[in-house]
Amino acid sequence: MSVPDARLPRVNAFRDSRPASAAPPVGRPTATPSPPPGDLPPGVRRGRLTELRGPGVRPRSLDARALAALAANPGCRRRALLDGAGIDKGALAQALGSPATYGQSQFAFVRGNAFEARVKADGGTELLRLLHERLAPGTPPPAPEEVATPDLSAAGPEGRAARTALALREATAAGGWALLDHPMLVVEVAGSPAYVEPDAVVVHPDGSWTVVEIKSFPMIDGSADAAKVGAAARQAAVYVLALEPVARHAGAHSGRAVRVRDRVLLVCPKDFSNLPTAAAVDVRKQLATTRRQLARLTRVEEIAAALPDGTTFDLRLADDGKTPTRRPEELAEAVEAVDAAYAPECLAACELAFHCRKRSREDGAVEALGRGIRGELGGLRTIEEVLAAAGPDGPDSPAAADGPDDPAVVALRRAAALRAEALARPAVPGPRAEEPGCH
Repeated sequence: MSVPDARLPRVNAFRDSRPASAAPPVGRPTATPSPPPGDLPPGVRRGRLTELRGPGVRPRSLDARALAALAANPGCRRRALLDGAGIDKGALAQALGSPATYGQSQFAFVRGNAFEARVKADGGTELLRLLHERLAPGTPPPAPEEVATPDLSAAGPEGRAARTALALREATAAGGWALLDHPMLVVEVAGSPAYVEPDAVVVHPDGSWTVVEIKSFPMIDGSADAAKVGAAARQAAVYVLALEPVARHAGAHSGRAVRVRDRVLLVCPKDFSNLPTAAAVDVRKQLATTRRQLARLTRVEEIAAALPDGTTFDLRLADDGKTPTRRPEELAEAVEAVDAAYAPECLAACELAFHCRKRSREDGAVEALGRGIRGELGGLRTIEEVLAAAGPDGPDSPAAADGPDDPAVVALRRAAALRAEALARPAVPGPRAEEPGCH
């Protein structure tokens, strides 16, 4: 599969329905309504999230990879709350006794950092050459002295995000080339700001911006692993989404037409060497999906308001700052207070997936079998209901609301009949009547 063919898989999601507010009767005094959770002052929102983390616990940053995984499962209120509050899900899963068993090795980190440093060496000369080669063939790349490399250092993520926005606006107004190394961007997730950091953003003289994603997996004969390219495209879509409001602001101040390109530059090692090569990846589909899924996320404050009083995910670490002292039963009760939407795909994207899988299996939920099977089973919610619907009394099962005409029940009964017929046959068929036996 070639790199431009990577696509974001379709994800089933359910939108929460909320009744519209009714108008008060005429002539009756009305109390001043409290502001909705999303309109709470930032200080109040931060205070609520601090209570969930625990006193003195710093929020964990949310990167683009986690954002893409969150957008792929917008129905999971548990992940939306934990990520929005900046809670370390890996440490929480460890304390619950269901640690995550995936992650990137230290060797991969070192190799990736070394490759990125090589790509950006000499003021990004090789990077800009690849960008011209893939996005503007036939035009000469700019000389190193023609490319501005603004300093993006500032205090804290808020300061770096503001400094990045200012540098992008100044570079666009100047009308030249600019290379921003690891800029800081902000995107709103469930009502809370999340800071993401792309590998690079290139400002073109025409006022357009290109996101650059540098990965250490190889690109062999112009193609790369489809799953890895798809994950990189979803990450890049998050960066493009975060750049869009900055581009509108920069366009309003500079008077120029500013746009974020929907084709990002993916830079990878060529074949089995450490030499960089690149490909332009169209992320329009991933961008539309990510935008739609993030908009469906319930606001963190709404989820937190539905929790029982005193709910906290504080691990109460010991003096060493690593050992949790809170009982796993208390943590499990706090985690179970928030609804989850487990699917097998979560095992590769969420640190709490093994805990959620264990609970899903204990409850006999059909979600543990996968989203595709879950969609085929209709109103059947548990494995017990599925087995009952497949039995002789399946149409009379309370879960089968449509009775014998329920498509899920019809398919289950047909599958059960075929299975019974197959099991009734002998395991090894005997010789045919017209054929002599073996001697």
